Amino acid sequence: MKIKEILQATKGKLIQGNEEEEINEFCRDTRILKKGDTYIGIRGENFDGNALWEKAFESGADTVILQGIDFSKENLEKYQNENIIVVEDTIEALADIATYRRMLFGKDFPVIGVTGSVGKTSTKDIIYSVVSQKYNALKTQGNMNNHIGMPMTILGLRDHEALVVEMGMNHFGELSKLTAIAKPTIAVITNVGTAHIGNLGSRKNILKAKLEILEGLQQGGTAVINNDNDLLHKWYLENKQYQIVTYGINNDSSNMAENIEYNETGSKFVLKPDDEQIDVPVGGEAFVYNSLAAISVGKLLNIPLAEIKEGIKKFELSKMRLDIQKTEQGYTIINDCYNANYDSMKSAIEYLKNIEGKRKIAVLGDMLELGEYSKELHEKVGLEVAKNKIDILITVGKEAENIARVAKNNGIEHVYTFDNNKDATEKLKKIIAVDDVALIKASNSMNFKEIVESLLKH
Repeated sequence: MKIKEILQATKGKLIQGNEEEEINEFCRDTRILKKGDTYIGIRGENFDGNALWEKAFESGADTVILQGIDFSKENLEKYQNENIIVVEDTIEALADIATYRRMLFGKDFPVIGVTGSVGKTSTKDIIYSVVSQKYNALKTQGNMNNHIGMPMTILGLRDHEALVVEMGMNHFGELSKLTAIAKPTIAVITNVGTAHIGNLGSRKNILKAKLEILEGLQQGGTAVINNDNDLLHKWYLENKQYQIVTYGINNDSSNMAENIEYNETGSKFVLKPDDEQIDVPVGGEAFVYNSLAAISVGKLLNIPLAEIKEGIKKFELSKMRLDIQKTEQGYTIINDCYNANYDSMKSAIEYLKNIEGKRKIAVLGDMLELGEYSKELHEKVGLEVAKNKIDILITVGKEAENIARVAKNNGIEHVYTFDNNKDATEKLKKIIAVDDVALIKASNSMNFKEIVESLLKH
């Protein structure tokens, strides 16, 4: 892209510089900025990145895109050989540039948008692995799935032939904005659960918010949905105006898993209607569903089934999403501490139950953004701990005390509650032993990575 294209996309003003100059890499963090990058200053709740524009030039940036900065004559003279673009709002400008860049690749350029209450990142990862068997694909790194992260991913498009983007939301209208930028050709909805129910008020509203992804779907595009999710199944039966591909285990679907076998290192199942065995390198039912989503996308992109199978077999999880680590002391840690809601807790606890190990230990913390549903959903997690006969439960946080109470009342003998990570970690270190398996999971702001890091040093 040339600077004049950025000016056209953003209606920005070039304070000084050359509008014919080409822009290659975009960066919003001066700590990782490389020579020749274009720096975008982002104003957050606690910090204004626009104020670091001089540091960006000192770090090697050729161009800055800023808002709300008054430039002195001395400043302009000092950086007279650099490009300075001023816009009304840099976050809006970021969206505008990403929208422009997306459309440079054409409406038929494969863009797979992935959303859902749980499993977005792992589903995105496995879809990317499948798509990469045929295409030079770009994917969202980690969970950069919001109004800043997703556009930054799109700005990374170069000679790519396909794009797999994760789309997250907390409130109504957020997916509308993301899908308007990405304009997906395939929209995947993994499920509708209880994440952010405190913001949205009901699962019915969560469904409505997730379906916003279809607003930006390219004409002739396809929705891919989990047909075993109750709300998505009902929606599918009532909305035949869309082109829809379904996947599932229980309800009759376009792509189905039968004869599922779980083991310590993964699972395998027979794909219907193809009668082909699919090998999944990560265990648990959730990853059977993720694989079915990837198969559905692969078929839509006319990827041969043999290559789809290979993509599933080779996929790698983003870090802190069921990241399994064997320690020198002989016990295993399941690091799933990036985020937590009832659906992902349930899935992780079932995974813990099925993995091979001497004792199963669950270290669970508060799930946030649940509002008036918080007590009820934490109690439901406690029931899952009991149902899966977890040997030891350690909880951290006020809300997680509800997990502990219900688990104890339903037969779990060894239950310990703490109000901070340090005390919980010390207890865990005293009781964990060779061949034990410990699941570490909570909402990200609980900072459970502290527990993981301490255990790995233990």
